[in-house]
Amino acid sequence: MTSSHIFQVSELTRAVKEVVEAEFPFVLVRGQVFNLSRPASGHIYFTLRDEEASLNVVWFKNAQQGKRSADGDVYDPVTGEVLDEAPGGAGLEDGAEALCAGRMAVYPPRGTYQLVAEMVQDMGEGRLHLEFEALKRELAEKGYFDPDRKTALPRHPVRVAVITAPTGAAIRDFVRIGRTRGYGCELRLYPTLVQGEAAPGQIAAALDRAGDDGWAEVAVLIRGGGSMEDLWAFNTRETAEALHRSRIPVVCGVGHEVDVSIADMVADVRAATPSHAAQLLWPERETLMQRVDDLETAAVAAMDRLVSDKERELEGVARGLSWLSPAERLGRLEDRFRSLDGRLRSAATHSLQRRMDGAARLSERLAAAFGPGRLERLETRRADLVRRLKSAGALFPAGLERGLERAAVKLESLDPAAPLARGYSLVRLEDGRLLRSAAEADIGDTLDILLSKGRVQAEVTQTQKNTSTPNEQPS
Repeated sequence: MTSSHIFQVSELTRAVKEVVEAEFPFVLVRGQVFNLSRPASGHIYFTLRDEEASLNVVWFKNAQQGKRSADGDVYDPVTGEVLDEAPGGAGLEDGAEALCAGRMAVYPPRGTYQLVAEMVQDMGEGRLHLEFEALKRELAEKGYFDPDRKTALPRHPVRVAVITAPTGAAIRDFVRIGRTRGYGCELRLYPTLVQGEAAPGQIAAALDRAGDDGWAEVAVLIRGGGSMEDLWAFNTRETAEALHRSRIPVVCGVGHEVDVSIADMVADVRAATPSHAAQLLWPERETLMQRVDDLETAAVAAMDRLVSDKERELEGVARGLSWLSPAERLGRLEDRFRSLDGRLRSAATHSLQRRMDGAARLSERLAAAFGPGRLERLETRRADLVRRLKSAGALFPAGLERGLERAAVKLESLDPAAPLARGYSLVRLEDGRLLRSAAEADIGDTLDILLSKGRVQAEVTQTQKNTSTPNEQPS
């Protein structure tokens, strides 16, 4: 729907009505009562106001009378609490501080929103509220409300001490709800006043006695709804101290959901109403039945898994036993023997065949090596070698003679005495060295001169070291 859409008044009112009633199906509103009106219809109209705003409230006649169950009990339509009498609105006056519980609604004929009340409770005088806040602060400083000191409730308690008025609506409500929950228990009633000046002392004594008896697993302190004055016994120091020193856990269910007492804060567990206290102690039987069904289903599934596991285990054991059975073992040995026998026969056949093939190949090689053809080839080769040997024997001496002649020529050319025959001589110094240059001889040296025929010794008297030529002989 765009911003350019033009609403009809009724269309816009219906849209607002849907939004308001959907967003606020149940609210608790506290304020001061003004403009109280009681028309002949029995409905009550008033304005609930604080310092900054006001809210129209309508309390219809049927909501004032409460609801009636099939067994005739009157109960609160908001909390389900069983009431001693119909609540009514006779005590409501202008200027009273009230707490209203209900739903928000839009009244289209006037185009206004209002609270349709299901419950209206007078909050009483301001003095009691101040006393309540003072004691609350004091006990909080002493640690009476600390969560660490509180004890958890036992699961499915079977021995419960109930501290309340024996003829009040609270005990009936508690028993009625308790009968539909859990799997059975024993209740021990500790009768006490729950309203008036003597009530705090009796409540404290009943709490102490329940703990001293050592019978109950848990104690329940309950009372129906009422004004702040009616519930004041649960806002006293005496009751708070008795709850604080209790030897067993205590569930406190006093008044309606909106009633919060000192006893609620000191107790180990707070219940909104007496019926809620029963709900906290025991689960619904339907829940327990469903839990039993779940456990049965889980047990069947677990049994099926166990049987399956055992069957697989049995099959494994059976296979193991069959493997270890003598008959099975003999059968396996026989199969193995047959397998080995077949392999042995096959190996023997293959070995014999290989040997026969080898013998045939050797026979062929022997025939090739020592047969007639082989002898003919050897004879031909022998004749060829004889011919080659004869030819080589004839050529060998001639070659040796030619080599000898060449060697003789070379030896002759290398004869050191051959140059002497041509007129050359060998001159040696006294130390035996050959004289190759005039520079090697000094005046007075004795020379040994070897000639072609004979030897001569001479003494150096003169040398020409720088002017001699290779063909000149020193004198």
